[in-house]
Amino acid sequence: MAFVVAQEVPTSSTMAVPHGPVGVGPARRRMRDELRASGTPDAVVDDAVLILSELLSNAARHARPLPPDESVRAGWHRGVAGEVTISVTDGGGPTRPLPATPSVTARGGRGLSIITTLAQAWGVREDVERQAVTVWAVVGRPEFGAGAKHGHAPTGLDGIEGLDGFEGLDGIGV
Repeated sequence: MAFVVAQEVPTSSTMAVPHGPVGVGPARRRMRDELRASGTPDAVVDDAVLILSELLSNAARHARPLPPDESVRAGWHRGVAGEVTISVTDGGGPTRPLPATPSVTARGGRGLSIITTLAQAWGVREDVERQAVTVWAVVGRPEFGAGAKHGHAPTGLDGIEGLDGFEGLDGIGV
């Protein structure tokens, strides 16, 4: 007789990531492991991990870290419909995230265009009081059609779990 031990898999995670490229790899691995363990389809996992990489890279390049530990916050949440919401919160910078149209020879500037292509919706939230900016994206949400790009969710954000305020950020020094 075999016994099966049930393992509780988190449906959401938040982690402090060092500000800079050193934290991208560990965040990607943790997200990939947790999403796979939760039964998220590989195509959604791959898109979510790429989006997380782009958001963390943008935060490292264009934004300040969050005090007191000089990190940024990465988070992901798997909703009941299987969609995954990815978010990165940083200390903001001199500009707000907007997709660019880089030249063919440009070494950067494609991150938000990649996110726009992969995500059903994405956007930016600013918390002036906490001096924090969160860029979020949603992948794998079947009811979002092809027109749900460029920072707009066709039905609003009310139905996207994890985007009401700054869940998961309480008590982490933001």
